[in-house]
Amino acid sequence: MSNFLVIDTSSRYLTVLAQKGEKSVVRYIPDCAARHSVTLMDEIDRAMKEACLTCAECGFFGAVTGPGSFTGIRIGVSTAKGMALACGKPLLGVTTFEMLAYNVDDKEFLIAIDAMHGNFYAAGYSDGKCDIPPSYVTRAQAEGYGRKIYGFEDLDLKDYTRLSPEKCLARAVAKKEDCLSDDIAALYVRKSQAEEARK
Repeated sequence: MSNFLVIDTSSRYLTVLAQKGEKSVVRYIPDCAARHSVTLMDEIDRAMKEACLTCAECGFFGAVTGPGSFTGIRIGVSTAKGMALACGKPLLGVTTFEMLAYNVDDKEFLIAIDAMHGNFYAAGYSDGKCDIPPSYVTRAQAEGYGRKIYGFEDLDLKDYTRLSPEKCLARAVAKKEDCLSDDIAALYVRKSQAEEARK
């Protein structure tokens, strides 16, 4: 097992996963909205101490790259990049879609992430492959695919199942551990409100 630190600040929750050998430590705060920047470093410190893990021992650093909260994603990605740069280690990016997809066993399904105002970031999977590219959809469009829907939030969607992000992160990292790189980038399915307002 590799030694690593991976963080998820892409939504209201916050997850920090520290792994050293066979020991895995997860720090999870279900509602951390607007407090990621204040809380993250303390949670990283707690997780690494509990795992008896130092930054120098990490084989890589990672972050969930979205989609989700624009600010939250930037905080997580920039933190992972900073730690990797300081330690000369590679990076691992995991999308929110991948986190869920690696934890669903259905043949066909849709993933939905709350994009506010009754809209969603969605992606569809069939036989283990993404067959509906990431998109910004309405409730009617999401339900119109006629597939079971999975996500991390409490969403009022037809045939919807909520999964636990803190339980899904470790499996997604294990599935993607061979995809290390020198850089990771945020996944934005649509422009932010500020960008839209500049038009």
